[in-house]
Amino acid sequence: MDDIGTPLPITEDAARRIGMRTRGHLLIRVRHELPVGQGFGMSAAGTLAASLATASLLGQPRQRAIEAAHLAELEGRGGLGGVAAILGGGLELRSRPGIPPWGRIRHLPLRATVWVGVVGPRIDTPDVLSNVRSLARILRAARPLDSLLAHPSLDAFGRESERFTDAAGLASPRLRRLLRALRGRDTWAAQAMFGTSFFVLARSPGARGRIAQVVEDHKVRAVEVPLARGGARPLPEADWTAVSPRRKDFRGGRARRAP
Repeated sequence: MDDIGTPLPITEDAARRIGMRTRGHLLIRVRHELPVGQGFGMSAAGTLAASLATASLLGQPRQRAIEAAHLAELEGRGGLGGVAAILGGGLELRSRPGIPPWGRIRHLPLRATVWVGVVGPRIDTPDVLSNVRSLARILRAARPLDSLLAHPSLDAFGRESERFTDAAGLASPRLRRLLRALRGRDTWAAQAMFGTSFFVLARSPGARGRIAQVVEDHKVRAVEVPLARGGARPLPEADWTAVSPRRKDFRGGRARRAP
């Protein structure tokens, strides 16, 4: 369950895969610091966190936790490879689907921040992936992405993210208006897949002020967070603050830390 008692069946499935031969009971509480169902990979992040914790407790290897989380996500239709995306930091480039060693993933280290925000209700990933028309449109939009793999950079990622957002056609009218206002010579703004949500990359220090003004004008709450430098990993109990880095929201205040 999450920190407010909501059941998380995909996360539970992953933990059961690891502990299926262990007697007793295990209670897992997952704290999500971004909303689930908004394209931020929170389902995969929570599932992998629970898997890593369970495997560590039961003395099982990290790879077993990764495999259990990945299979639970796929079979539960929580996403198409979200676990693989968070095994490393920086910009993730995937040329073959799946988790290592079957999948082929490259992580490009980057020092940058990204603004994220939500403008509407959640989108259920299974609903999108089971819609034949939506899936066909997504596959067509993804075909030109090979150029990003050949010449990876933050600018190329931002440019392709904007193109994919427009071609996939999943954004709500309100989200489309916001993205148009956020885009410019010094920013990249795109939809987080799949959610009524967005992310913005600033290409210059001066862009931060413009991003803050736009989201405030549109009455949208946004948070600026740093790109991770490393992948998911267990933390010592005393080091729990590493999970919740200090970050500023567009109102200039500190984001609330979990108690």
